[in-house]
Amino acid sequence: MKNKNKESILIISILMGTTLVPINSTMISVGLSSISSFFHDSISSIAWVVTIYLIVMAVTQPISGKLGDIYGYRTVYMWGLAFFFIASIACAFSFNLLWLIIFRSLQAVGGALITPNGMAIARYTVSREKLPKVLGILGMGMGLGAAVGPLLGSALITLWGWKSIFWVNVPFLLFGFFIGLFVIPRVQGSKKSSLDVLGSIYLAVSLTLLILLTKSHSIWMSIMSGFIFIIFAILFILREKRIKSPLIDFSLFKNRSFSSSNISMLASNFIMYTILLAMPLLLEAQFHFTTKSVGAVMSVFSLASSIFGFFGGQFASKYGNRKMVTWTFSIITIGTVLLLGINPIHSVFYLVFALIVTGIGIGLGNSPLQTAVLESVSKDMSGTASGIFSTFRYFGSIISSTLLSILTGSIALFILLLIVAACGIVLARGIDQKKDNTKNKMASSQ
Repeated sequence: MKNKNKESILIISILMGTTLVPINSTMISVGLSSISSFFHDSISSIAWVVTIYLIVMAVTQPISGKLGDIYGYRTVYMWGLAFFFIASIACAFSFNLLWLIIFRSLQAVGGALITPNGMAIARYTVSREKLPKVLGILGMGMGLGAAVGPLLGSALITLWGWKSIFWVNVPFLLFGFFIGLFVIPRVQGSKKSSLDVLGSIYLAVSLTLLILLTKSHSIWMSIMSGFIFIIFAILFILREKRIKSPLIDFSLFKNRSFSSSNISMLASNFIMYTILLAMPLLLEAQFHFTTKSVGAVMSVFSLASSIFGFFGGQFASKYGNRKMVTWTFSIITIGTVLLLGINPIHSVFYLVFALIVTGIGIGLGNSPLQTAVLESVSKDMSGTASGIFSTFRYFGSIISSTLLSILTGSIALFILLLIVAACGIVLARGIDQKKDNTKNKMASSQ
């Protein structure tokens, strides 16, 4: 009974850390005007507070996962909580926009250390039978965090001002840190390998330039960013193929299940973020909804995705990862077909139904995809695998924001979502079933 209670407290501790990361990703969006007024800067300048968080999170995930493999997941996870704690307080004390952006980037470093290593801890400490369910709980927490972030931020700013969205992290981080000290077991890292510092620099520069390339409004800036990106990307690939302990082992992508799961997550997150970003614009333009009404409608989509993220973990342990991901993209395909009918049907009830169906599909796939990635590699590479997985997740959202500026208001956007969802069904065929992995392990042990 004691072990069962300890495992529950462990899951709560990890859930606390991993949920705060997406909350802080979306919570600040409602505070941009308040921060703009406080610092007397334009909204376009203040938007860097949001952008820098996403860039640093995307860039540092593979590096932090590798650090966990080397130095131990508990150690790196706890450092992540400490970084997030210090950076949150520093953000609240920022005396100008530049310092807020700097401390916000340090907050993102903490978040990047937390997420992949929290998932790796779950894999090491939870039994294989319970892993899909636990990942489902963690996925639901992250989904709910992203969904409630704007609502929580709005309430805090109304009551205590924009600095409160950073102060609110403090008690939760303290709780997660001190509970983690007692319940998170020490997992010895692989000191035989080392962090490829030069490769990390190449990766960080190339990913940053790729992200900035999607946000550039100048042709010459795009050409320059693209050219430098290609150079650093080539340098990174050549470096990783040459050294003994690469930051990203490209041989992992020879594993069909690993590759299919990561690309499937990119596709799923692309669809989710396209809906989150495009639908509010459509609701305001076509349905003439107020901001409050838009928030209420979109919360239905977010809640459906979050709640069924939990059930995705439950079903994956019973039916297997491949079958669940196939169901996921099948339901998303139905949802995107329904979304194509929004304009001609022009019914709020129809719109809400279409969003719920699509949200259910997206939510069901989160845990099976995370489980499939972790099960496709050895335990001592759990951090690296989780870091790569998180990066693919972030790039799905980055690609969606880029295409949205090109296809907003066009039916082509929903047709594209339908094509991506249909491709997801095909990708699911490359994911190992749970029972297939078990057979392979039995065969290798004989």
